[in-house]
Amino acid sequence: MRLPYRNNFIYIHNTKSLASTEKKTDLELIALCQANNDLGYSELYGKYARRIYNSIHRIVSHTAEAEDILQETFLTVFKEINKLSNVVNFEAWVKRIAINRAISHLRKKKIEFSNIDTTDIVAEDEYDIQENELFETRIEDVRNSIENLPQGYKTIVCLYLFENISQEDIGAMLGISHNTVRTQYHRAKKKVLLSLKDKIYE
Repeated sequence: MRLPYRNNFIYIHNTKSLASTEKKTDLELIALCQANNDLGYSELYGKYARRIYNSIHRIVSHTAEAEDILQETFLTVFKEINKLSNVVNFEAWVKRIAINRAISHLRKKKIEFSNIDTTDIVAEDEYDIQENELFETRIEDVRNSIENLPQGYKTIVCLYLFENISQEDIGAMLGISHNTVRTQYHRAKKKVLLSLKDKIYE
């Protein structure tokens, strides 16, 4: 098995002709990998690496580290691919491996995700509906503001807002309670809203 070279996914992603990928389903490409056919490995990598990289980078915010985690992710994927059967969503499986690796990477950097006291739990109705609407409609500014959040807040927001992972699942992934995830998400959202309002009045 030969994994494509580092950064090769950028070349594949930008190539206009992807006819071979378009003609094959994920199941067909997985079957090629299971037959140890290099075409299956390279096509799956080229098809999904950019999107997986983006998910990783949103969490770790460091290009070289995100690239390393991407390589580690696909090494794991191709090592485990022979065990796959009846795959419903290959990309979701790969993305979950990547996100777990990104979270492990943060923990190695001594970034901890801790539960908060129940007295700190906030109710969602404490936030004005107009603020929710503002948060939803200024997505590009939101992305920029999220980059400036503390790492714990940013991780929760990225997983929930961009990766569509439920708050319950985020709690399980980070080893914290659902209430903690919910509260930290709303606090992060409030910080983003304040940042957006500051930009409006600049």
